[in-house]
Amino acid sequence: MSHATDEGLRAAVRRLAPRLILDQTRRGIPRNRGVSRPRTVPAHRSGDLDIERSMDAIVGARAEARMPSLEEMSAVDWARPELALCLVIDHSGSMNGARLTTAAVAGAACLTFAPEEHAVLAFAARTTALKRIADASTPTRTVERILGLRGHGTTALADALREAQVQLAGARARRRVVLLLSDCRDTDDADVTRVARGLDELVILAPADDDDEAQRLARDSGARVAAIGSVLDVPAALNRLIADDRA
Repeated sequence: MSHATDEGLRAAVRRLAPRLILDQTRRGIPRNRGVSRPRTVPAHRSGDLDIERSMDAIVGARAEARMPSLEEMSAVDWARPELALCLVIDHSGSMNGARLTTAAVAGAACLTFAPEEHAVLAFAARTTALKRIADASTPTRTVERILGLRGHGTTALADALREAQVQLAGARARRRVVLLLSDCRDTDDADVTRVARGLDELVILAPADDDDEAQRLARDSGARVAAIGSVLDVPAALNRLIADDRA
């Protein structure tokens, strides 16, 4: 529909599709409950001084005619994000219809799982950043860019995984996951397995009708993999492979 001959229809579809995808995906995937919650920590570690919680220490120190130490007082700090995600989308082959929708839903899921720290890369012969981890971009804009992908070229999978590692290197989250959408049929001579083993975590979503290479890569590298037969399989797979395995 986004390529309909009617210009008004094309514009309407491109405007509404990202919102629909985001809304439907959020219904199936819970938000990361651990993101940016305030926590109480000793004042010497970090954060803003919590006068109320520190009052006993302040009063006690004054009674002893001394200054209270930071170790005695409390501060409020914001917990680091629990999860950073880098979505890596293979658009070397046919990137229309079901596979394109699957990629868009996976992108929306990344925004839900890791709203503060996520990146989106697309790769064929070269890797392109649709959304870098440090970029400020609206959710709808990110999904729009994914929907604009078209399949072409060869598959440089190892280079894409290396770039995902670079993106996640700057993340503040304790847990860093690369989410790969690909049949994993690499056309370069690079050692994809070695690169995959170097990632903190790798989760692969592969097309159910062509997942042999993805299953092999998962076995050899220690990644987790799910075969996706329909876009409707994506939320359940991600809940199982990412949400249920949170640190």
